[in-house]
Amino acid sequence: MKHLTSHSIGIDQGDDVLFSDYEDGGAMWTGEGPRERRKSLTFKQPFKDVPAVHVALSMWDMDSAANVRADVAAEKITETGFDVVFRTWGDTRVARARIRWMAIGALPHEDDWQLY
Repeated sequence: MKHLTSHSIGIDQGDDVLFSDYEDGGAMWTGEGPRERRKSLTFKQPFKDVPAVHVALSMWDMDSAANVRADVAAEKITETGFDVVFRTWGDTRVARARIRWMAIGALPHEDDWQLY
């Protein structure tokens, strides 16, 4: 559990298209087996410490003739941003995907003291 001790808490959020592989025959649409797409996102302003980040699919366009498999996660989270990672495998064909995300954490404040 993350404990926030700051009196200044920030929430940043966004909605980002991860890929649209059906337009150009990309690997998510034409490939098979393990596949991964990674996108780096930057917060509007840095957090004081590493925030908690939640990601979820807000749109996915999948081929109905194959099994639907997807894993989405936030990785490499820092005070300034994170990577969102979409993974699929097997015969799944993903035309496009969009994610919605939210970061919650302490913000720096002008009254914060840096003693050393």
